[in-house]
Amino acid sequence: MSKSIIQTDLAPSAIGTYSQAVKSGTTVYLSGQIPLVPETMEMVSEDFATQATRVFDNVKAVCEAAGGTINDMVKVNIFLTDLSNFATVNDIMSQYFAQPYPARAAIGVKALPKGAQIEIDGIMELPE
Repeated sequence: MSKSIIQTDLAPSAIGTYSQAVKSGTTVYLSGQIPLVPETMEMVSEDFATQATRVFDNVKAVCEAAGGTINDMVKVNIFLTDLSNFATVNDIMSQYFAQPYPARAAIGVKALPKGAQIEIDGIMELPE
């Protein structure tokens, strides 16, 4: 099966040796997104809710560039530097996803790139 690279200017450019997403068949593997503003590649804010919203906007943009929607995601991994922000993530996530929700993990980590408080990656299955 062939693979294709997904890239959009509506999400931050890759800042390392990776692609925003890779599509193989109808499955899309999304790399981690942090709360960078695509146009400036700067952190959106120090405010957690603002960072979380920016990350979901970035993920949504990559999903759309791959030919789907954020609701086509089947697995979401959320990395948080402070697990006490979990309720805020739930509130913001509910603004982006409709039921049935994807499978999800929320993982507490010590640090994230560029001092981000949140990072999200996942897997999307495109409709055939």
